[in-house]
Amino acid sequence: MKTHTIAGTIKAMTCQRPAQYAQALSFNWMKQILMGFALATALLTPHRTWAAVPAVDNASGALDVLAVSATLCGTLTSTGTFPTRVYLYWGETDGGTVFGGWTHTIALGIKTAAGPLSVDLADLSPNRTYSYRFFAKNQDGEVWATPSANFQTLNSAGPMPINLRSTARFTILAGAAITTTGGGVISGDVGASPISGSAIGIPPPQVNGTIYAVDATGTQVPNVVIDPVLLTAAKGDLTLAYNEARDMTPVPTGTFLNPGAGNLAGLNLIPGLYKFTSTALITGDDVTLTGGPNDVWIFQIASDLQVGSMVHVILAGGAQARNVYWQVGTSATIGTFAVFKGTILADQSITMLTNSTMDGRALAFEAGVTFNGSGGDLPTPAAPEFTEIFRTNSVSATVVLKTTPYFLLTLQSCPDLLLAEWETVTTDTPSASPWTYIDATATKAEPRRFYRAFLTQ
Repeated sequence: MKTHTIAGTIKAMTCQRPAQYAQALSFNWMKQILMGFALATALLTPHRTWAAVPAVDNASGALDVLAVSATLCGTLTSTGTFPTRVYLYWGETDGGTVFGGWTHTIALGIKTAAGPLSVDLADLSPNRTYSYRFFAKNQDGEVWATPSANFQTLNSAGPMPINLRSTARFTILAGAAITTTGGGVISGDVGASPISGSAIGIPPPQVNGTIYAVDATGTQVPNVVIDPVLLTAAKGDLTLAYNEARDMTPVPTGTFLNPGAGNLAGLNLIPGLYKFTSTALITGDDVTLTGGPNDVWIFQIASDLQVGSMVHVILAGGAQARNVYWQVGTSATIGTFAVFKGTILADQSITMLTNSTMDGRALAFEAGVTFNGSGGDLPTPAAPEFTEIFRTNSVSATVVLKTTPYFLLTLQSCPDLLLAEWETVTTDTPSASPWTYIDATATKAEPRRFYRAFLTQ
């Protein structure tokens, strides 16, 4: 027999145990030590985070809601640790959680981290109620934001824009001679009809665009094109645009009739239809047009438009020169060093004096255009907007875009949004909007395809 001594806090005692007990006790101590080591190891080893379904909401709702635009907000609150694709579904009907119930879909790409979401919408209809809902999915599952959010656009800020049709491409279009003593560059097309080509006195190198003439009597260089048919159509479209602006209703009253007693100097004008029963002046001070990027100003002027020297037409609040129209019953004169914005539709002549500039168009039906300014630029057109993309069949897809007619449109596609892999699908100059294209290269075997489009002035 072996003897073991167990120490206690009060006294020592001696007892006898079989040798087998000592061996078992020693084994249990070792087992406890190993279990403790295993537990410590488990606690010290970094834990694994398991992926989960993402989480998304429509937090903050719609912001900056105007008559034809709004910013739709939400939050990707969790990606579930997997890269997550996010989409926005919207339309005038609440589609709930049914994909086919929504009119429009916008892909927001792949998100690798949670964060706020926002999408800017344009070309909405005034005084309409819209709904939207974000949707997110990763390899572990998918989820809709709950519930759908809705908002109502404001009443229209100003009238609808004038349909310029084929005149939209011209910075200068005249019925008689086009002359110049200045050296400023004109960005956009120049044309004259029915006057002969020899009456176009702007040197071709001064035009960053195409000069269209009815015959070959003028200078012939690569950017001069003889196309009387195109010019006849453009002059006809100018008549339509002029009449549309002149006859726009309702007839202005109150502060919209002869604003500033006929002189806009010093005024800050909201979007709208303004009427002058005689000459319209902007002399002695600047005029400011304040509104959003889709708001419209139309000025109906019975006789002349006279813009004084050093006077500026100032656009504020996001207002765009493409949405400002000056219908002039007789002739327009832009003074020296003046800065002008908008499209002039004149029955007679248009004169730009020394060092004046224009962000717009000088379109004169009967008489000529004198360009002695230091610059003339077409207004920046609105960016193309995708309204529909859907698979037509197993070998093609249909793409529908809102765009500015008569501007060169380039449509590109890419399988995975890598900048280096964008390829041009087609180029076209649409004569109407919306514009539809069937992409015969979009096969059913492709898991996805992305599109982008841009205009070239």
